[in-house]
Amino acid sequence: MTAMLELSDVSRQFVKKLDSIEKLAKKLGASVSESCVNAVDSASFHIARGEVVGLVGESGCGKSTLGRMVAGLLPVSGGTIRFEGVDVTDAASADAKTARLRIQMIFQDPMSSLNPRMKVEEIVGEAAVYHGLTTRREMSAYVAGILRQVGLDPAYAQRFPHQFSGGQRQRIGIARALAVRPEFLICDESIAALDVSIQAQVINLFQDLRRELDLTYLFISHDLSVVEHIADRVVVMYLGRIVEIASTEALFDDPQHPYTQALIDQVPRLGAGRQTYRTIKGEIPSPLAPPPGCHFHPRCPMAGPRCTRDTPVLRNDAGRSVACHLHDGGTE
Repeated sequence: MTAMLELSDVSRQFVKKLDSIEKLAKKLGASVSESCVNAVDSASFHIARGEVVGLVGESGCGKSTLGRMVAGLLPVSGGTIRFEGVDVTDAASADAKTARLRIQMIFQDPMSSLNPRMKVEEIVGEAAVYHGLTTRREMSAYVAGILRQVGLDPAYAQRFPHQFSGGQRQRIGIARALAVRPEFLICDESIAALDVSIQAQVINLFQDLRRELDLTYLFISHDLSVVEHIADRVVVMYLGRIVEIASTEALFDDPQHPYTQALIDQVPRLGAGRQTYRTIKGEIPSPLAPPPGCHFHPRCPMAGPRCTRDTPVLRNDAGRSVACHLHDGGTE
């Protein structure tokens, strides 16, 4: 399949400049310096049209930052993001602006992502009017059609966000994204804040919309059981780096990277009998001072001397990619 979205060595650094007090302290001889966090470190992968790719990892690994760069909400510090061949990282390009409109994002907390002072009709319809997809006169009918599409009564269009439940607010967020007729949706933990029963409804809605509108998804989540259910392929991140990419079936049946193995071991299974769950050894290192070599080596039970020195390269073999010295000549 031809890549619809392609990321090549995409990176993002956040730099904290010295404030006036710190600058003065530095002049007086204090050992202070600017802080830099490599939130995303040389990420490369592709997504084909019609595919659902899950992006998983522990909190703070850079999943949401990567999603926001794909959506155009954050600039990249390095690398390129191409959508159907168009470099969407070029802010001045008219083609990039058109391409970015076809990429929309659905956020984790629907209450904070919806304007509390606007009615649903304005929230969903304003972008469509701005981009010429409908007129102000026809906006009500346009919004009503989209609300039906996401399972909401069009009569709700004159209500404010606080008048809805969490599941309904998330449907409004989905409707807002669909209003500009996107082809690619980024779902950033978009069911994490919902009750389990409501999560199932929203997942079913995503699958229905995928079939009806021929949508492609980047599904960001920390819940591997949900990703296993909805995704075709899975990308695993750890401390800003991609450590494994594989089809969902292959990843869950035979995880190759020790971090992926540890994550999957924590997924509850029906019929598995009594199990003892153990957390991954150690804590996530500070992104301000990540360990050298493989970032995972302080927590890895199979780490060797090479893991502390050399950064593993993400290598493709038989349709799956792994960044681990266990699959690249050994850890010695």
